[in-house]
Amino acid sequence: MSSPSFVPVRVPAGHSPIFRAGQTGPVWRVLDGVVRLDRTSGPSSLPVQLALPGDLIGIEALCDLPYQFTAEAFTACELEPVALSALGGAEAAAAREALLRQVLLQQQVRSHDMATLRTGTVMQRLAHLLRLLGLPWQGAQAAAGAQADAIRQALPTLREVAELVDAKTE
Repeated sequence: MSSPSFVPVRVPAGHSPIFRAGQTGPVWRVLDGVVRLDRTSGPSSLPVQLALPGDLIGIEALCDLPYQFTAEAFTACELEPVALSALGGAEAAAAREALLRQVLLQQQVRSHDMATLRTGTVMQRLAHLLRLLGLPWQGAQAAAGAQADAIRQALPTLREVAELVDAKTE
């Protein structure tokens, strides 16, 4: 039996969350853009991970648990729910196992990315963020004029970038 196809969902950056911690729902695949996963505690939140195209988010759903993090579009993104419930028996178990393997390997890479975004000089952290976002980075002096303006427009707000790389907004 083949899984049903879902229509991708476009989410603009800086709008309402894709999902909130404590909610239940499907596993999502990021098709385009970058999703930020935060641990929320009262009015404050702590960036925990970025999800890039191809990554799965809401992975707790693979274990029939509520989401542990709140997911927001860090940049405009496109996502699709991953269909598991339409599969039956052994086919569903095999699909779930394959997704769990993918998630395990994904977590190692994304944990390294977050460690790199939170350690080293601010310039090194920003350079890594730009590389993750697929934006050009040739050093502090290399981007000028129209290229620098294009990079600035592709980035989230200064506050969001500073929070992610653990830097002051000045």
